[in-house]
Amino acid sequence: MTLRALPVLLLASAAPLILSASPPQMDGVQYAQLTIHERLIIRVPRVSPAPMRGRAAAAPKVRWDEKKGPACVAMNTLTGAAVDREGEVDLVVGGARRIRAKLDDDCPTLDFYRGFYLKPTPDGQLCARRDGIRSRSGAYCAVTRFRALVPRKTGK
Repeated sequence: MTLRALPVLLLASAAPLILSASPPQMDGVQYAQLTIHERLIIRVPRVSPAPMRGRAAAAPKVRWDEKKGPACVAMNTLTGAAVDREGEVDLVVGGARRIRAKLDDDCPTLDFYRGFYLKPTPDGQLCARRDGIRSRSGAYCAVTRFRALVPRKTGK
């Protein structure tokens, strides 16, 4: 017998002992698995007009002109939303600017009158043709593009 075959023979003769040996008892030790899923949703409230005080006349409604908009909007700059027309949601950005989100053709905006939800993205941006908004009732609408809104200049 050669020395090379010795380890193989020793291992083969010990195999019945290894297979038949019961696992060591671990009294009082329990194993458990815990999985934590993080879910964060941003709620964007609907902007409502300021209530009238006393007998003051209501401020004239601002009319908006659409200009070329950005491809994405930073989610942390959104402060509210307004719904005026079907298929569009006006996003209030930074408290004063407005950006119109154009939605899919089959997306009714009636559900967005009470605000909507955004799921945060890794880059913190809400982008057209990539992301969407979810109504409080659960409907999902993809954003197809953004348009910047500027107040329409009135003639004298």
